[in-house]
Amino acid sequence: MRTVLIIDDNPAVGEALSLLLSLHDVRPLVALTPEDGLATLARQSVDVVIQDMNFTADTTSGEEGVELFRAIRQRHADLPLILLTAWTHLETAVELVKAGAADYLAKPWDDAKLLATVENLLELSESTREVNRTRMERRKRRDDLQRRYELDGLVFASEGMARTIDLACQVARSDVPVLITGPNGSGKERIAAIVHANSSVRNGPFVAVNCGALPGELIEAELFGAEAGAYTGANKSREGRFELADGGTLFLDEIGNLPLPGQMKLLRVLETGQFERLGSGRTRKVKVRVLSATNADLKGMIRTGTFREDLYYRLNVIDVNLPPLSERIDDILPLAEHFLAGRAELSDAAREALLTYAWPGNVRELKNAIERAALLAGNNAITPELLNLPQSAGAVAVRNLDEPSREVVEAALHKADGVISRAATSLGLSRQALYRRMERYGLMTQA
Repeated sequence: MRTVLIIDDNPAVGEALSLLLSLHDVRPLVALTPEDGLATLARQSVDVVIQDMNFTADTTSGEEGVELFRAIRQRHADLPLILLTAWTHLETAVELVKAGAADYLAKPWDDAKLLATVENLLELSESTREVNRTRMERRKRRDDLQRRYELDGLVFASEGMARTIDLACQVARSDVPVLITGPNGSGKERIAAIVHANSSVRNGPFVAVNCGALPGELIEAELFGAEAGAYTGANKSREGRFELADGGTLFLDEIGNLPLPGQMKLLRVLETGQFERLGSGRTRKVKVRVLSATNADLKGMIRTGTFREDLYYRLNVIDVNLPPLSERIDDILPLAEHFLAGRAELSDAAREALLTYAWPGNVRELKNAIERAALLAGNNAITPELLNLPQSAGAVAVRNLDEPSREVVEAALHKADGVISRAATSLGLSRQALYRRMERYGLMTQA
């Protein structure tokens, strides 16, 4: 049950607040001294604390309350606290709010105001616990993956990326072909390298070829090799990537760019391990684990006749999908810090800019933006201007249309009697989203 601890030397205050809270499904606990309050916190789980600022007769300085506040904050850093006193000192209030106090109310208190504040803090406390629980579960899963598999220093924090890595590592030890799908710049080659590092052929070579970076007439020679004179400029025999990858892994990026004759040969290699170099009638045999990747719609290409259906199903025994960075928001800041490598610090505004940008170029674009900003920042913190992220007028316009104004947020809070969950529901926002807008509009102290 939701629990609030009241620390006040006046028993009448404890009784009045206990009655008020219990009528609203909140379990009250009362301590008459700071020592009793700290002891209660050590014994029981508490969601919110309401504490007095003076505990000795004829004392109005608030120093006792400040000392208690600091003691609670030291032991329970995330516990919400409401400061309550008949002797309000604005300077003390400001300092303690800066130090983490949730609110500062004067006696006699307004029941509606106090209840709204408590309700909001209970919701915030619940959200914080849920966020911390989720964060701990993700950290545990990430640590487990790093312990069980060779991840080559891959940086990630999102649940989507953890699922992708888990699947990739599970299928790594089998010999079946794996198709890695995802947008350009999302890190498909890193996933392929991780599959290789955790496979039975990890001690063999890892050979990567970008089928989209070669002219169509050279792709077959690149993959299967060529004899001297097989094509213009072929002055000597050369090994193809399949021969170079014998006993290891061949990663075929942008597999959708492979022309149909090359697709036929690739299908044969996958089925038999056999192929011929261009210009040669000699059949060669290799044992290669084939991984492929694409950002193309291969099923659409099958319908138009530009990609073989039998090859698609041969390559796509296991499909490992790599989400775009815009769907892996929890990865953005860890990746940014990784790319910075301690060369500069990100300002709060820069962090916000990184988190709200759509990243159409994915991880590659993020890396380039960070490299540029680190170069220009010198000894200063990185600002949004240094990131130089392009602005989409259309996207901004749409976002502004959906963004509630300060007046709309204030009206929703007033209608909901200051209860965040009700106001958020009326605005179609989550509690966390409404908290962010309240902070932006300077409404946090008015809730």
